[in-house]
Amino acid sequence: MNGKEIGRIEAYMKRTFRLDTIELRQRPNSTDSAEVYIGDEFIGLVFRDDEDDELSYNFQMAILEFDLDQMD
Repeated sequence: MNGKEIGRIEAYMKRTFRLDTIELRQRPNSTDSAEVYIGDEFIGLVFRDDEDDELSYNFQMAILEFDLDQMD
């Protein structure tokens, strides 16, 4: 994913989630994905999928039980 592509996805996520602190960062050893952060906290990955001549992006976020326990 190039810088322009990452910028477009980041703008979309900020608008969609109404959260200006979302930031996408290029991954050092990968060209098909970017890391997603809220502030300094890593929350997931966005993957580029261009199979079958259709381009889409998949956001993957893991929620650990430990994180849920912090909410109680």
